[in-house]
Amino acid sequence: MRSHVNQRHERVLEIVRRRGDLRVTELAEELGVSAVTVRRDVEALAEQGRLTRLHGSVAWPEPLGSGPAVADVVVDVDAPAPLPPTGVVLGMVVPSMEHYFAELVRGAQDAVAARGGRLVLGIAHWRSEEDTAQIGRMLDGGVDGLLIQPSWERGVPSPEQEQQLLALRVPAVLVDRRVPLGGRLAGLDSARSDHALGAAAAVHHLAGLGHQRISLLAQDNPTSPQVREGYEAAMAACGLPVPPPVNVDPEDPAGLEAATRSLYRSVTEGGITAAIVHNDQTAIGVVQRLRERGLSLPDDLSLVAYEDEMAALADVPLTAVAPPRQAVGETAVEMMFARLGAKPGAAAPSRHVSLVPRLTVRASCAPPR
Repeated sequence: MRSHVNQRHERVLEIVRRRGDLRVTELAEELGVSAVTVRRDVEALAEQGRLTRLHGSVAWPEPLGSGPAVADVVVDVDAPAPLPPTGVVLGMVVPSMEHYFAELVRGAQDAVAARGGRLVLGIAHWRSEEDTAQIGRMLDGGVDGLLIQPSWERGVPSPEQEQQLLALRVPAVLVDRRVPLGGRLAGLDSARSDHALGAAAAVHHLAGLGHQRISLLAQDNPTSPQVREGYEAAMAACGLPVPPPVNVDPEDPAGLEAATRSLYRSVTEGGITAAIVHNDQTAIGVVQRLRERGLSLPDDLSLVAYEDEMAALADVPLTAVAPPRQAVGETAVEMMFARLGAKPGAAAPSRHVSLVPRLTVRASCAPPR
């Protein structure tokens, strides 16, 4: 793929050298590719100083000496020298750009820029068909590799979604998705947060304070199965009974109210003294409704939120588990550059890298009364 892009760059240079200057749309028509692809090529070549980019057009660079006088040029001798552009363009597909995903993308963007490359973003809006559309658009644009956080329902791909990833013609890294056991995607590199270990850390913290009846309130999304898995495994390891989990949709006021009622009854009638709530938005909403019913943190209930985006902003700052979102993005990029830099024909083993979330203790947890 890199040689294909390089050949197109040379063709762009040849046309512009011959014609002097022309519009991007004219250049795209002569090359037989999309205007988006040409704009990307022009941007890369302009960064290398091989072309001059103008508004809607492109020109051959002026000869050396025709620009500003030397006396007009200011050089910052203390500034670090920029990395030379590698020309590598990576595509990244994410389900959303809400807080969680924004940090992950920022980590990837910083890591790509530090290596002199460029990141192109596609947002699927939690629709698997949009995953397909974004991936196709990026492949047509000539990306060198793909970082993909697919919109898998409950975190598990369908056979068709597996086949799509297996058929990619460029290297791909699976981002913040666990490769399903027994599936066919073991050959893909992956970088993710270990949400099971994150949930287990919350259980062990609460059990260490003396809590023996710990409830779980969880959303229904691709992360939830791993949170449940870690919660149940840690409860079993601590010898604690597992109450029935409570599903909650934070976007549905009726669902949030029902989950709060269920937790309230569990505290006042069922002996529950602590809860783990996935995620921060749900946790804050539940705490507000519990307070309206006369319960307070941590006197009546200790609570750990899972995500730690806004947990510290609650009335009672919430103890929370933070998946290493930026580090996952950075790690995915590191794995991609290692794959792109491998010797042709080298059969490097696939890597599945799991990063451990961090628990931050705040005011919402205490030993049970």
